[in-house]
Amino acid sequence: MSKRDYYEVLGVNKSASKDDIKKAYRKLSKKYHPDINKEADAAEKFKEVKEAYEVLSDDQKRAQYDRFGHQDPNQGFGGFGGSDFGGGFGFEDIFETFFGGGSSRRRDPNAPRQGADLQYTMTLSFEEAAFGKETTIEIPKEETCSTCTGSGAKPGTKPETCSYCHGTGQLSQEQNTAFGRIVNRRVCHHCSGTGQIIKEKCSTCGGTGKVKKRKKIEVKIPAGIDDGQQLRVSGQGEPGVNGGPAGDLYIVFRVQRHEFFERDGDDIYCEMPITFVQASLGDEVEVPTLHGRVKLKIPAGTQTGTRFRLKGKGVPNVRGYGVGDQHVRVKIVTPTKLTEKQKQLLREFAELSGTVTDEQQESFFDKVKKAFR
Repeated sequence: MSKRDYYEVLGVNKSASKDDIKKAYRKLSKKYHPDINKEADAAEKFKEVKEAYEVLSDDQKRAQYDRFGHQDPNQGFGGFGGSDFGGGFGFEDIFETFFGGGSSRRRDPNAPRQGADLQYTMTLSFEEAAFGKETTIEIPKEETCSTCTGSGAKPGTKPETCSYCHGTGQLSQEQNTAFGRIVNRRVCHHCSGTGQIIKEKCSTCGGTGKVKKRKKIEVKIPAGIDDGQQLRVSGQGEPGVNGGPAGDLYIVFRVQRHEFFERDGDDIYCEMPITFVQASLGDEVEVPTLHGRVKLKIPAGTQTGTRFRLKGKGVPNVRGYGVGDQHVRVKIVTPTKLTEKQKQLLREFAELSGTVTDEQQESFFDKVKKAFR
């Protein structure tokens, strides 16, 4: 069977740069590697990809291939020579391709690391969210063991370097395969990846270096906090590892609904019922706000649904950028029970207005019920 064009194998054009060729090889070698791809033809495809890369990654071999194709008189390429994956693409590159980083990038298991973050959910009333408050919360959290100062070892002793991994936290195993030398790394099971062995454990923490406690934290909630927002309390998360900084505490807020007010950002919305007479003749009414009751002038002839704005009667901005407004929507309420005198006065009003009325003693729904009995 004739060989496929090497550029076609890697999926690049003839003007591709060495970096493009390398990227294509990394992608395809990972896709067809027999340890990952269990398809029947994966090994053959992997060999084909490797052979193409060995040629196109070498400037001299690539120049010969571009001139002679697969019929190179010098037979300078096409095989599987070498103990690694070939063509200037060594073990470090293969390790990075499959595991996301070269062996030289192993993390020191004893290096300081920041502690984990914690999350706490707090429920606030509508008013508490608007004006803020200072409160104390109690959360369960890990703290550094005071007996062993976080080492996990019995006082008077100290952890020893693991003799199996020599403090690296990893064990390596080399294996020669048909595709080259492969090094497998796994967490050292003797020290659980810490790189240290604690022979005499602290009786207080059991060798973990941490203890569970309930801690009280003073929290200042800013005015204007809204539902779903969160507050970061620096350094109140889990303690750091190996002397690293502590994590942070994130408080997520849930704000209860109000029976009269609705909130949109820093603005407050409410609906104010008024009578037909107030809307017709005008009036001055008291409107409840978060800041107390204020007077609102209703002009004569006000229609239902009219909105009025009370400037500065909303919620303080959580970042300190002023205060929102309160928007009042008036709703004209029609009386359902009238005395005979009230009815007579309304009839006279209708006559003076030139309005003809056909008084309905029964409601529309009452008539519908009778019609379908």
